[in-house]
Amino acid sequence: MERESQEEDGLSTSSLLLGNYGESMTSSDPSVTPLLVFSTLVALCGSFVSGCTSGYSSPAESGIMEDLGLSTAAYSLFGSMITIGGMIGSLVNGRMTDMVGRRRTMGISQIFCAAGWLSIALAKNVWWLDTGRLLNGVGFGILTYVVPVYIAEITPKHIRGAFTTLNHLLLYCGISLIYFLGTIVSWRILALIGGIPCVLQVFGLFFIPESPRWLVKVGQEKEFEVTLQRLRGKSIDISQEAAEIRDYTETFERQSQSRILDLFQQRYAHSLIIGVGLMMLQQFEGANAFNYYASAIFKSADFSSSIGTRSIAIVQIPASALSVILTDKVGRRPLLLVSSAGMGFSCFLLGFSFFMQDLQYWKKVTPILAYVCILVFPINVKGSAGSVVTFSRWSCSWIVTYTFNFMLEWSAPGTFLIFACICGLTIVFTAKLVPETKGRALEELQASLAHILH
Repeated sequence: MERESQEEDGLSTSSLLLGNYGESMTSSDPSVTPLLVFSTLVALCGSFVSGCTSGYSSPAESGIMEDLGLSTAAYSLFGSMITIGGMIGSLVNGRMTDMVGRRRTMGISQIFCAAGWLSIALAKNVWWLDTGRLLNGVGFGILTYVVPVYIAEITPKHIRGAFTTLNHLLLYCGISLIYFLGTIVSWRILALIGGIPCVLQVFGLFFIPESPRWLVKVGQEKEFEVTLQRLRGKSIDISQEAAEIRDYTETFERQSQSRILDLFQQRYAHSLIIGVGLMMLQQFEGANAFNYYASAIFKSADFSSSIGTRSIAIVQIPASALSVILTDKVGRRPLLLVSSAGMGFSCFLLGFSFFMQDLQYWKKVTPILAYVCILVFPINVKGSAGSVVTFSRWSCSWIVTYTFNFMLEWSAPGTFLIFACICGLTIVFTAKLVPETKGRALEELQASLAHILH
């Protein structure tokens, strides 16, 4: 089952397993080679593309709706098509990565993304727009799995954590760039800019090696040793690491011969409840609605959408870097509690500001209050996800991103108060059921979950 796991913003299950495995190595730490750095940078182009894809619909909204005459319903469908594509990508990403390799999978995903950007840039009607957004979503759904897996599999143990967290950071760099440029260029030019890192990664893939762990998995022993040596450096003795990778791969293959229905056994019930429940609650908190439609929210609050969007672009990167650092230092569970509490309080204040706006009170204050509240949303901690959990994530994300504009027209105060209530539920759910993962091995976590279940 681990082979079909996926993660959006952080490590996948496979990456976590590799991280625990790497801790058992006793060989000396190899140096960081130029090939390792270059391979990581090429892979991170995929994370950057994911960020560009995620952030595009916000700055492009007014331009697309005006130029193509789209209604609120039509644009909501366009914005949410990325989540439908993500569901498709999440169903095939694990199998594709195992069958054709990590490097080819990144190439295939970028073909989807590049075709999607081109379709949007040249769109003359809503069908071309939706098709392009759907293709972007498929590529997005594949990239969010294969990129962290590839990085985790090529890096040595002492830098694996640092390198894999760059995936999260580069995703938000992509969002920030698109947000900022979206206030300067037209939506068609913005789509073409979004396709540039797709081309860069496809070109870079010709110069980086395949994952050593995939090579040994498919029986390419000679290429496995050559590739591992290139990644670690000529002067490094790789014999012990190579032997441990072989042993680990054999053990992992034996243990992963399971079916999707095995997840629904009673012993996995608590883990599944935590995974699916937490992911659903995080989506219904409305974070993606803010990512996809931030400019529309600023307009509704009578605040400059260009200033607001640029502010988010500036805040995203340091906020993301801070969340990565704190996750390592403090742990994921405390940050989930704090971030949900912060988002809940911000949603409450945002709803309150819209309520006062509707009553024509504090006209000069409410736009500033809404602006400050919206800037809190980049500071968010998201959990990792397996295939079933990820499918739930994309499904809930589609519901939120499709209905958000309708909810905003129905009642802006009511929309954000609903989000605030869901943030409160997330706090209770996390406090009662979610265990801390910091500094704990996978086996220890499984044992603690089993103890809670019984």
